[in-house]
Amino acid sequence: MLVLKTILKKLIRVGTLTIVDASGRLHIFSGRSGSTVKVHLHNKFIPWRMVITPTMAIGEGYMEGHLTVEDGTIYDFLSLLGQNIETHGQHPFHLMVEMVSRLFKRFQQFNPQLLSKKNVAHHYDLSQKLYELFLDPDLQYSCAYFESPETDLETAQENKKRHIAAKLMISPGQSVLDIGSGWGGLAIFLAKTIGARVTGITLSENQLEESHKKAKNEGLTDLIDFYLRDYRDQAGTFERIVSVGMFEHVGIGHFPNFFMTYKNLLADNGIALLHTIGRSSPPSVTDPWVRKYIFPGGYIPALSEVLPAIEKTGLIVTDVEILHAHYAETIRHWRTRFNTNRDTIKTIYDERFCRMWEFYLASSEVSFRFLGMTVFQIQMVKKSRLLPLKRDYIEKLENEM
Repeated sequence: MLVLKTILKKLIRVGTLTIVDASGRLHIFSGRSGSTVKVHLHNKFIPWRMVITPTMAIGEGYMEGHLTVEDGTIYDFLSLLGQNIETHGQHPFHLMVEMVSRLFKRFQQFNPQLLSKKNVAHHYDLSQKLYELFLDPDLQYSCAYFESPETDLETAQENKKRHIAAKLMISPGQSVLDIGSGWGGLAIFLAKTIGARVTGITLSENQLEESHKKAKNEGLTDLIDFYLRDYRDQAGTFERIVSVGMFEHVGIGHFPNFFMTYKNLLADNGIALLHTIGRSSPPSVTDPWVRKYIFPGGYIPALSEVLPAIEKTGLIVTDVEILHAHYAETIRHWRTRFNTNRDTIKTIYDERFCRMWEFYLASSEVSFRFLGMTVFQIQMVKKSRLLPLKRDYIEKLENEM
C-alpha cells in the first residue's frame, strides 16, 4: 500500500479519494474542492496490482467484487482519477510501463482474417437483447452527433446518419459500400431516405441476421444486400464507401491494406468516409483490460498514424472533422440505460458480466471526457474537384433529408 499511497498523494489534487484497505485501515487523499469517493479494497494484493497495471487491477477487482465503491459509483471513482490525470498527467512509472508495452504493439493488433472474425464475435455476437437494452432502437453502436447536451440519443443518432450521408453527397441509385455495417441501421437509412443501392458487410453473424430482418421488414431488399464478409474479400467498384466504428478493429499493421482496399473499390468519381474512434494524444497502446475483456485485437489510432497510411495509397483527404465531446455524451446515455436495465441484463448473463460492462462503459466515458479519446471523420476522394468550394454544403444537404 505504501507505493500506491505515494502515487495517489501526487495524483489527487482535485477532490477527495478515501481508500479502505483489506485490513480496514483508511487512507485519505485530498486536493482542492471536488467530488468525494470512497473505495474499499477487499484483497491485499490489489494495491500492488494498481501500481503496476492500474486499469487491469481496478477493472478485474471491480468485476470480481474485490474492489467496491462505497461512496459513489464506479463512474465517480474513474471520473475522479480521470480529472486528476487530465490536469497533472500520468505518474512517470505508468508512462514507463506504457513505453514497454509499445514494444508488443503490432503483435497485440495482429488481425488476420480468421482471427478478425473471432475477435468480432467476442463482442458483437453477444445476446441481441443486451444491445437492445442500452442502445437506441436502431442499434447504432457508434458515436452520435449532438446539437447540444440536451439532445436525446435517438435524435443524435439520426443526426449522425444525416451528417455522414451529407458528407458522402449520395444521390438516388448510387452504389454504396458499408464496411462494418453493424445491425444495418446506416445502410437502411441510406436506402430508405435517399434511394441508394447499398452493400453492407460484417463479420458478426448476429448482426448479419438482424440486418436481413430489418431490410425485409422495411421492404428494402431490392436496394440492400448484406454479407458475412471480410473487407479484404470484397470485390467490385462503388461510387461511395463508408465505414463507421469498424476501423478500431483493423490493427495498425493492417492500415495500408485497409486503405488500399478503399482505393481499389472506390470509383474514380467516388467519395469515401471513415468514422473512427481516435486519440488526440501521440500514438500509444490499447488499454490491457479493454484488450483482454472487450475488444481483443483492437486499437485506437492517433491521427498521425491514420493520415500517412491514406496518403501512401494516393487517396486525397478532403475533410477531417474531430468530434470531441460527442462520444462522451453518447456513452453517458448508454451507461444510464444499462444501469436502468441492469436487473434484466443480469438475468441474461450474471453479476460479473454486469460489473464488467459497468466498468467498460464508465471507463470509456471517462476516456472521452478527460483522457484524450475522440472521434475522427475523414473524407477521401480520388479527384478533389468533386467537392464544392465551401464546406456549408454539408449542412445544406442535412437539412434536405
